[in-house]
Amino acid sequence: HPWRAALQRRGHLQDYVQERETQTNGMRVFQPSVVPGLLQTAEYARRVFALFQVPYTEADVAAAVAARLHRQLALYEVDRRFDFLVTEAALRWRPGPQRLLLAQLDRIHSISTLDNVMIGVIPSNQEATTFTSHGFVIYDGDRDADRSVSVEIVHATVEVLAASDVDMYRERWDQLGRMALHGDEARQFLATLSAEIRDQV
Repeated sequence: HPWRAALQRRGHLQDYVQERETQTNGMRVFQPSVVPGLLQTAEYARRVFALFQVPYTEADVAAAVAARLHRQLALYEVDRRFDFLVTEAALRWRPGPQRLLLAQLDRIHSISTLDNVMIGVIPSNQEATTFTSHGFVIYDGDRDADRSVSVEIVHATVEVLAASDVDMYRERWDQLGRMALHGDEARQFLATLSAEIRDQV
């Protein structure tokens, strides 16, 4: 689904993404280069949309940010599960000043305390056992037919529906997860990274 064609039909795609999300029991999100949308602060999200290769109008950026923040309400639905794997590179990438990144790291730290949310951090100095060059989202359902994967590439979103292909992404998720810090270790990593950035301000 090419971004350019999709954005000709609507100002932003957040409503479509939210519709996908509400049809699942849970999600597994991997991001190697940017904080996942469901974890973004408003200002971080605004700057990400402003950098999008297919340009948004100013009004569309505002609407997209509002819709992205509305999507985040799902994180507080205790009967749903949200798992995130984020690389250190994604946590260090900043589309604005250092204070923006500090606020973003605080947001991730706070969300990580929710019982239905797992946030794993893959440190840069961790010995790699696999690699993935693009982000992806695994949508989990009760039946195989309800499971799919959304892969973001430069010009489009690729929807993965075949069970055997979905299984490849589930296996890759497991491999990435074994490289990650979780729970208190992940929160300590976030705190250490925040302290490092504060020392640079």
